[in-house]
Amino acid sequence: MWLLKYSKRLSLIQLLLLQLLGLNPAAAKKDKPDISSHKLDNPPSNFFYFDDSNTILLHDREAGLVHRSEDAGKTWDKVDVDAGKAWDLWRHPYDNQKAYIMGKASTHWHSNDQGKTWQDFEIPRARPSLVRTPLAFHAKDSDKVLIHGEVCRIGGILDCTQTTFYTNDGFKEIGMLRKDTRGCVFAHATPEFDSGDGEKADDRVVCVTTGRTSNDPREHRLAVSDNYFEDEYEPTLEGDRTVQGVVSIAVVKGYLVAAVRAPNTDELAMYVTDDASEWHRAVFPTDSRLKEDAYTILESTSYSIQVDVLTVDPPTPMGVLFTSNSNGTYFTKNIQHTNRNTHGIVDFEKVQGIQGIVMVNVVDNFEEVERSFGQEEKRLRSQISFDDGRTFQELTADGKALHLHSVTEMKNIGRVFSSPAPGVVMGVGNTGKYLKGYEEGDLYVSDDAGLTWTLALEEAHKYEFGDQGSILLAIYDEGPTDIVQYSLNHGKKWHKVDLPEGKIRAKALTTTTDSTSMKFFLWGSKGGGSKTEHWVFSIDFEDMHEDKCKGKDFEKWTARVDKDGKPTCVMGRKQFYDRRKADADCFIREKKFEEVEPNFDTCKCTEEDFECDYNFVRSKDGKECVRDGPLPDPKGACKNGAKKYKASSGYRKIPGNGCKGGLDLEEEKERDCEDTLKPIVSGEINTERTAFPARSFRNYFYLERAESSSDSSKAGKDETVVMRTDKSEVYISRDHGKTWDQILKGEEIKDVYPHPHFSDVCFFVTTGKRVHYTINRGDTYGHFDAKIEPTRDDGLPALAFHADYKDWLIWTGAQDCDKGKGKCHNDALYSTDRGGSWEYLARYVRKCEFIKEEGRGDKQKLVYCEAFKDEKPDGPLQLQSSDNWFADHKTPFNDIVDFATMSEFIIVATRDETDSLKVDASVDGQTFADALFPSNFNVPVQKAYTVLDSHTHAVFMHVTVGNRHDAEYGSIIKSNSNGTSYVLSLNNVNRNKPGYVDFEKMLGLEGVALVNIVSNIEEAEKGSGKKLRTMITHNDGAEWSLLKAPQKDPEGKSYDCSTGDCSLHLHGYTERRDPRATFSSPSAVGLMMAVGNVGEYLTEKSEKTSDTFITRDGGVEWQAVKKGNYMWEYGDQGSIIVIVRDTVSTDEIFYSLDEGQTWTPYKFSEKKVHVAILSTVPSDNSLNFLLWGQEDDSDSEIVTFNLDFSQIKERQEQCKLDENNPESPDSAYYLWEPKHPLSDSNCLFGHVAQYHRKLPDRDCYNGRSIQHLHNIAKNCECTRADFECDYNFEPAKDGSCKLVSGLEPPDRSKICKEDPEKMSYFKPTGYRRVPLSTCEGGNELEKYESKEVPCRGHEKDFEEAHRGLGGFWIFILAVVLPFGIASAVGYWVWQNWDGKFGRIRLGEQGSAFDAERPWIKYPVLAVAGVVAVVAAVPLVVGSLWRWVSGLFGGGRRYTTRGSFARGRGDYAVVDEDELLGEDEDEEV
Repeated sequence: MWLLKYSKRLSLIQLLLLQLLGLNPAAAKKDKPDISSHKLDNPPSNFFYFDDSNTILLHDREAGLVHRSEDAGKTWDKVDVDAGKAWDLWRHPYDNQKAYIMGKASTHWHSNDQGKTWQDFEIPRARPSLVRTPLAFHAKDSDKVLIHGEVCRIGGILDCTQTTFYTNDGFKEIGMLRKDTRGCVFAHATPEFDSGDGEKADDRVVCVTTGRTSNDPREHRLAVSDNYFEDEYEPTLEGDRTVQGVVSIAVVKGYLVAAVRAPNTDELAMYVTDDASEWHRAVFPTDSRLKEDAYTILESTSYSIQVDVLTVDPPTPMGVLFTSNSNGTYFTKNIQHTNRNTHGIVDFEKVQGIQGIVMVNVVDNFEEVERSFGQEEKRLRSQISFDDGRTFQELTADGKALHLHSVTEMKNIGRVFSSPAPGVVMGVGNTGKYLKGYEEGDLYVSDDAGLTWTLALEEAHKYEFGDQGSILLAIYDEGPTDIVQYSLNHGKKWHKVDLPEGKIRAKALTTTTDSTSMKFFLWGSKGGGSKTEHWVFSIDFEDMHEDKCKGKDFEKWTARVDKDGKPTCVMGRKQFYDRRKADADCFIREKKFEEVEPNFDTCKCTEEDFECDYNFVRSKDGKECVRDGPLPDPKGACKNGAKKYKASSGYRKIPGNGCKGGLDLEEEKERDCEDTLKPIVSGEINTERTAFPARSFRNYFYLERAESSSDSSKAGKDETVVMRTDKSEVYISRDHGKTWDQILKGEEIKDVYPHPHFSDVCFFVTTGKRVHYTINRGDTYGHFDAKIEPTRDDGLPALAFHADYKDWLIWTGAQDCDKGKGKCHNDALYSTDRGGSWEYLARYVRKCEFIKEEGRGDKQKLVYCEAFKDEKPDGPLQLQSSDNWFADHKTPFNDIVDFATMSEFIIVATRDETDSLKVDASVDGQTFADALFPSNFNVPVQKAYTVLDSHTHAVFMHVTVGNRHDAEYGSIIKSNSNGTSYVLSLNNVNRNKPGYVDFEKMLGLEGVALVNIVSNIEEAEKGSGKKLRTMITHNDGAEWSLLKAPQKDPEGKSYDCSTGDCSLHLHGYTERRDPRATFSSPSAVGLMMAVGNVGEYLTEKSEKTSDTFITRDGGVEWQAVKKGNYMWEYGDQGSIIVIVRDTVSTDEIFYSLDEGQTWTPYKFSEKKVHVAILSTVPSDNSLNFLLWGQEDDSDSEIVTFNLDFSQIKERQEQCKLDENNPESPDSAYYLWEPKHPLSDSNCLFGHVAQYHRKLPDRDCYNGRSIQHLHNIAKNCECTRADFECDYNFEPAKDGSCKLVSGLEPPDRSKICKEDPEKMSYFKPTGYRRVPLSTCEGGNELEKYESKEVPCRGHEKDFEEAHRGLGGFWIFILAVVLPFGIASAVGYWVWQNWDGKFGRIRLGEQGSAFDAERPWIKYPVLAVAGVVAVVAAVPLVVGSLWRWVSGLFGGGRRYTTRGSFARGRGDYAVVDEDELLGEDEDEEV
């Protein structure tokens, strides 16, 4: 007590003394902020505050150090981790105590006390992922973290497996979650997400994974586990179907979103779940599509998702803003022509802390921009919404329109306009008609959440908010400055303060994330070049002002008001804040680190508080909810003749909406029982006949809309067909030939070019320079004029296409053709704006192509041209390449015959000095290596090659051995994984004069192929006719055998096999009129149909000698189904097969609903018709078929017949599929394992595969495409067949891998020099695993016989380590051959970055109705395939770009935008053979 009295007395004495001296106690307080500075050795690569603290961590990547400050940047200390090892820095987004430092290798660090102390942890044998953010967090338990890593077998960036690890105890223990991941998230990745499953789903993890047997991006899928992948399941996204082609996943507020790539288009489908269990497809308006690299998931709310969808492509991208309903499945349009940049970032920001206020920039001159193909500059206007985007209005300052620079031009870190400071908003911009340049802008401020604005400071400034808006801080941002300015009254008055280090160029200005602190952090640089200095400043306002704000200093501020100043409602509530008055002379000191909380008043319900109920959608005008198909059958309500029942009104209150009273749209309404009934079906096949005034069809193409397209109303249903007649007239049908319209009337269309990579796009080339096109399957048409007329050379296409960019074109045109004989030649031009403008690419060419393929890096502009040397048409052809539009070029080969691109390979045929051909191969498009043919393969003069297939990462090539007319044959050889070393697969394989080969892979099934061989080589070379026999392989060409003949013919009679040498022989590819008429379909696994005969040899194709056969088990057993020659097509993934007579007129077709066991006739015409073609959509998943032909009594008309099976009673119910129990009693499917008759087991590529097959007797339709491969039943033990020779090794005669003579084995000791801490390395064995093999155990040749060797200087450590636990394997390979490096990098890119994958299709533009078409007579490369996309990743604290660019030098990150942007990539599926060579010199 005495001490207390004494203290009070002393205080009074001190106060009295101050008064006697004439001093005011308040004078002890400073009148300006305290500023301290600290010099950095290097520019920071990252820094951040911990939430609710003044602690900052700063990362110096160049030095590999992390610095820490506890006083908002005033003083700094280095954190205690290994010097130079800090590669990346992360903070936990939901735990303000935790941070993480990632190292380059396997050692990393974590902190649980805001970086004061650090503990290391290791991820065994792995390093952080180079292709995605390394950490993923759990929002409710910060001890749970996912780590994305790479386990590399060779080292560097080569041959790595993307693997995810996890910890659930704060890194005390780390386990492997799953291999082959492409990104994983906890379901509870945000505080708002609620699975509804309680503790059961607390550990739920969702991953994008590779396919079951392939890294092909088309097969990427979702995998979910609740126990860290001890068990996993694949969720059903579309009804009861799983979906492949998953690009990426992200958790956005309370939603988990998956993006799925649509093949053959640049569109995406979006799937959404709010519980990580039940998924829905997001439905967008029919005039809007999600496109690759073209949508951004924006900052969303707890009750909706905001998505901006690209509508105008780069270089001047624009979009449309959409908002979803509460479960994220139905989207409505908010505002059009939003401004975007080429990285997918959108000028969109919500005003923080206030519901319903959104600021956007829109393009005012959108029409001119869209027409100009990037030539017109965008004129931007700023808009603001106060009602969640339903309506927008202009920003105003002093009555003038105000426009502000937004997210696409980030000049600082964090949010652009707002902070948690209630209603205080700032931005840089200008008044007037449009937004001007940044340096022409001034700083504006609003303290009513953007309703009105005032000029704060002239010229552009960086700015920040502090003390809940009491302090506004700004620094000049157009050049160096030595002052900062601050305002204490919402920007009305500003004060200047000098910086202590002179003039600096401000780089970043920030404060705590909640804007409650009175301290700010500034980073800037001064000087230039090698003398550049980097400084950080702490700006502290805490010693200013005596008073703390009291009750009188606060006002009740309304967060949203209408034009009349009245409070408005969002989600059923009005929002208010108690905030400091602008002119109050105080700080809110006691509220530090406490975000101000809003108050709410309840509103009466209005129409805006309701959304459409389940099974209802918005009407086209958006004014009401209408039912979407039949309503659910009410339990018992419609029995006993009842006609009415009570059911949903079609509306429901938005979940979380707080309105009460007022309008009640949820009240049930009376409905008709008829609404629950499904439409009545006819039960019959419907036929539609159409006649055309022409004598023949020239060509036809399907522009099939992908199932995963964003327009769910048309996905997989829009069956567009384009057809050209012999009169050069073009017709289009949008309903698979039921109705047709003539297009481009009056134009003579010479050729039709469907875009091989984008199925919505098609070009129509006239005989002149005019080219017409559609980019939306015939909805609209445009045109351009080329500079020169199309090429006159038979067999050469006028247009070539890019796999990624649908507007990038190469035009090959005829030049100087009117200047006399020998003057006519081809020039190539290119356009990047779909023909809007053209530039010359190369002159005197034969052809030019884009070489964009998997494993070829970022060489988007890489083009190959076959050009005549010295521009002399009679000179040799050179292969020229350029990646800068031929500003300069390289000439890899001076005398070539042709080149082919296939999957990851580029194959070039060149002449040598003996005029024999040789093969060179490349995987990167830059470096080539000689193809080494097998030692037992000897062809003295090689005249032609045909590239057949490379689906299994190996090239199948046919090398012509004999090329005598009508006696052509050769050998099939198969390469290793880089296309350079070949082994003999089969001799004497048949080919024809143009170079086509009787070789066909079975689609949808690994390792099965059929060929025809010439069995009488000697006689054939002497002029006798060929005698062909059919052979089959079930193990990818390792072994071949004759086809087993069926015992009975179609009439049940036994085949005459008295000769004893009796097998089944089939007419193959060389006799095919339409190259698209394949034996098999990838959607009908195990099924093949063919025409042939049983006997010793293949006989002539005729009605008397040929029968039609089917196999249901991949070619093991065959059944004869019809006498004579038939064409066939598969529909609904094989549940319907249609056949029709091939060589004779008919009026009926036969169809089978049970995989060809029984056949039913159907009369489709009253007249006999000569059917030329039977077709359906390329996916073979339609219930419609199309017959093309000519009626017997007409020679002036051609006809089509549409056959529609959608009404037959056996195909009215969709087949049920339970992925988790596929053979359950109510399932319509069974699991089928292919049998390999020449093997002791069913193993191929190291595994036994199980496929979904529909039970033939089930009356249902498949519908959406099934992932036929259900599972890998087991992985087999490894054998020699699962391995190939490693780099610098080659197969010896005994099959083992031996070091190539004259080469040194790869030096793996370099790992010791690159990482001095490494203790040991392994010597190479000479073997590496075949890429597709999944074998385990057994004869693992890549491990056996390898010796572990200690690194120099670590011998003792190595010896001690091997006394106990052994070390783990780390492989780093320094490849001696440059091509080895290229192929390894290519394979790594293929594994980890999406890329092309498939076969080459030649003659794709060819017509079944015109055998004289030049591209039928002469093989010409054309690609028909699908396009994939690089995974979309959230643009959160880190990004793929920053991570990779940092690894390879450079790259710095500062933004913290919470958007979700699309990336891209590509691949193509192509599937025919490419002839490389010539046959001018026949053998006599």
